[in-house]
Amino acid sequence: METKLEFSLAVKELMKTKSLDKISVSSICKKTNLTRQTFYRNFQDKYDLVNWYFQQLCDKSFFLMGVKLDLHEALYEKFKFIEDEKIFFSQAFKSDDYNNLKNYDFEMIYKFYEKSIVNQTKKPLSQDFSFLLEMYCKGSIYMTSEWATGYLEISKEKMVDLLIKSIPEPLKQYLMNWQNTNIN
Repeated sequence: METKLEFSLAVKELMKTKSLDKISVSSICKKTNLTRQTFYRNFQDKYDLVNWYFQQLCDKSFFLMGVKLDLHEALYEKFKFIEDEKIFFSQAFKSDDYNNLKNYDFEMIYKFYEKSIVNQTKKPLSQDFSFLLEMYCKGSIYMTSEWATGYLEISKEKMVDLLIKSIPEPLKQYLMNWQNTNIN
């Protein structure tokens, strides 16, 4: 874990002057004084490193939902983390690489919500629910990306409120009801 954090700090530092797509694994290793072999023992590529760091955010917000946090609190924690790491997330959300943060965020949040709904309904998602959930997740990630990169200038509190208001009506009862739901 400590080695992964070292690489995270290095890429964060490099992102202050370069876009993620222009940062090389070699430059990350040079910044840490660690070898490429060490890097590749921990990560597949630089995007995997960014996604791992983002996973730390998920562990502090979404994966506590239903345990300690409700949806509003979890979203607030997510946006607070993004705001606290503005340079890092601004650069990470700008990348269009296939293994980018937007795709990773979509996979994580879709699976999380899907698992929660399945646990509550005790049946697989219907085609309609799957469509609505995918549309909501992709829209919320797009808007998160716009916010993180500075193209959408509203407060994190307003972002949270709008994301909750935009949940499709058929999904609301499942995404807002985390009590008595074991989703971990």
